[in-house]
Amino acid sequence: MAEKLIIATRASQLALWQAYHIKERIEKSFPSVKVELNEITSKGDKIVDRPLALVGGKGHFTKELEDEMLAGHAHLAVHSLKDVPTSIPEGLELVAITKRQDQSDVFLSHQYETLEALPHGAVVGTTSLRRRMQILQKRPDLNIKDLRGNVNTRLRKLREGQYDAIILAYIGLYRLDLLKDIPYVEKLDFMIPPMGQAALGIEIVENNERVREIALSLNDEKSFLCTKLERDFVAKIGAGCSAPVAVNAVIEGQEMMIRAMIGYPDGTNILEASRSTQVASCENLGEALAQAMIDKGALEVLRVAETLAFKEEMPQRL
Repeated sequence: MAEKLIIATRASQLALWQAYHIKERIEKSFPSVKVELNEITSKGDKIVDRPLALVGGKGHFTKELEDEMLAGHAHLAVHSLKDVPTSIPEGLELVAITKRQDQSDVFLSHQYETLEALPHGAVVGTTSLRRRMQILQKRPDLNIKDLRGNVNTRLRKLREGQYDAIILAYIGLYRLDLLKDIPYVEKLDFMIPPMGQAALGIEIVENNERVREIALSLNDEKSFLCTKLERDFVAKIGAGCSAPVAVNAVIEGQEMMIRAMIGYPDGTNILEASRSTQVASCENLGEALAQAMIDKGALEVLRVAETLAFKEEMPQRL
């Protein structure tokens, strides 16, 4: 008799792509396992008329899946790792990180070839305080407006001319084969990604050794290590998922390098720092970088950044 494994997933198009990708990998590696999907429309997907940070941040994209696992309705959840808060609920465990792919943020427009080509005051759409901060640091003359909805909704709003350009993660567009329909696409190499971008996090119910074995077959050690350092940094600095924080760790040869940026959502008061060491001794590198930035005043920058992000007189605050 075949074993049954239930994966909890959001019902969005990209989340389903990710869940089916993991389903195929598991069934190929474990032919005796039959994988089913438990599709959930999360609160973060339902509320699209307010900035994400005002409805609890990205944790809304994971909480319902975690509740399903804790209730015994799923063995495993597939998350975009960037959406997973650094604290995991008791009874669950983040055990595997898939091989990380292209982490770029990408500029999309129907009229303008590049970010630099945008005219003064052009309207740029993004939901992310991190992207807002980095775009406005480079182009303080732009008008950044909030952009909610699933990927197709965002692309429709761009096509309709509600925005001169929008900024999205490259990897989601690539996975859904949506780049071919957009006239102008530019990878923004200057932008530091968020914690965990372009990797999937596999979360399981604790104390199920068979599910753990299956989940670990999906793990990529280098991606696990890099994203652990990024998550350590965010946990130490105390930043929520929606804070204007960028952090990225990469392995180059035998060396681990991590860099980070925090600042105000309007692109001012930016703090940047980086650290590197041998991969063999990098275990505390994320926390060390966070402490270095705390010593430079990062906690006060984050405190003020949060108050700026939620000012009522700033309706386009994200």
